[in-house]
Amino acid sequence: MSALVLTGAGIHVEDVAAVARDGRKVEVAPAVMERLDRARKVLDRAAASGQPIYGVNTGLGANLGTSVSGDASAFQRQLLDGRSGAVGDVLPQDIVRATMLARVAMFSAGGSGISSEVFVALTDALNAGVHPVMPSLGSIGDSDLVLMATLGRMLIGDGEADFQGRRMPAAKGLAMARLAPVSLAPKDGLSLISASAVSAGSGALAVVDALSAFAQQQQAGALTMEGIGANQTILDPRLQSARPAAGQQQAAKGLRDLLARDKAQTPTTLQDPLSIRCMPSIHGALLQAIDQARQAVEIELNAAADNPLVLGDDDMVLSTGNFHTPSLSLAFETLGLAIAQCAAACAARFIQLTGSGRNGLPKYLSPAGGASAGFVPLQKTVSAILAAIRHKANPVMLDFLAVSEGVEDHATQAPLAVSKCADMIELWQRLIAFELIAAAQAVDLRDGLTLAPATAAIHAAVRALVLPLREDRPQGIDAEALYAALAGGSWQA
Repeated sequence: MSALVLTGAGIHVEDVAAVARDGRKVEVAPAVMERLDRARKVLDRAAASGQPIYGVNTGLGANLGTSVSGDASAFQRQLLDGRSGAVGDVLPQDIVRATMLARVAMFSAGGSGISSEVFVALTDALNAGVHPVMPSLGSIGDSDLVLMATLGRMLIGDGEADFQGRRMPAAKGLAMARLAPVSLAPKDGLSLISASAVSAGSGALAVVDALSAFAQQQQAGALTMEGIGANQTILDPRLQSARPAAGQQQAAKGLRDLLARDKAQTPTTLQDPLSIRCMPSIHGALLQAIDQARQAVEIELNAAADNPLVLGDDDMVLSTGNFHTPSLSLAFETLGLAIAQCAAACAARFIQLTGSGRNGLPKYLSPAGGASAGFVPLQKTVSAILAAIRHKANPVMLDFLAVSEGVEDHATQAPLAVSKCADMIELWQRLIAFELIAAAQAVDLRDGLTLAPATAAIHAAVRALVLPLREDRPQGIDAEALYAALAGGSWQA
């Protein structure tokens, strides 16, 4: 795999996933180092002139009016120590790596004034696989500084690091990777923490996962249409162009491609329930929400969002609110609602498939009949999962208090908006697994059905993991096996 070259622009969510999960290495274009050196000189000149610069010769937050002088490196370490208040479960390694990449990508855009030595040290740590042990609770979206403090402390050899799957003192982790702790110049500590890198990095991973789950949902929906004998004329492109709602034509085309065959299947009804008939509209709205989340994340990944911001070309240092991420939070709140809507339709199709018998299918999809429970007990599990999704769909971006003596009186809750959306994707994939199992069973029970090539492959992928139901058996194990394939990247259809 070729290295990802940082140029200060053009970083996409897929790049983040490749570095965070696949170990792709990172290189830095020479122009980036020139840009950083130019900004550093501007910052040093401004500080030498006596200009008040936030976090360089002033305190932070409510201490804005407090002048700072003396040992600049000690003050930057103090900034890190004083903001190391994160608690809770440790973030997974892929999110921490995504955070590290997000921060070096943002630095590459210029504007931070960070010293080149610290920038290189962060890049080297990422490539060497030395990661801070980063608790998950502490950011309210006014940059992720309380979480990011663990990253800054690791680079100077304080706190804890994870290296080669082992948790150890940061200084030891750096030494084992043949890296040295860095010394902090003016603003370096603030630059390391004053960014929404956790939100952007984890958001990139969530978008990638949402795209994967969307493709799986399309497959499950197509197999359901096969199994239930749905009227496929709903996918006619003329119907989609009559009302070209967001993403609808693209979603319908995807379903048509999955169902394409030489001879169309004869429908069993004139009209199917809305969870089937309206799939293009529901899935199209989700596509639009995923695209909006992608745009919001990629703006952050390629932006100079520091405060204060160093304008290298204009020889100026200005205070800014660029670290604030309301658009990012709103995009993930919207994505969460779109996922919940799609998941509700997925659950409804499961109920349709497994109910008292529809479109010639046996009751509860059970070939045994009689007192066989078949698939109907799983309706409770599906309902419970959907309830968990709906709970997480409630917005959080308005839940904040004024802090720091009222100086920070607005927040975006971006990391929480992203993390609950990521949780919803996992729950949604569990519902997709249930729909795939039920749809495959319906296909097996429908006499004389010849599947389209693509849906035949989907059916075969399900059957490689889950056997047909002949008599009542524990099916939670089946659902877990299929979910593990969907979420773990081994699903192939």
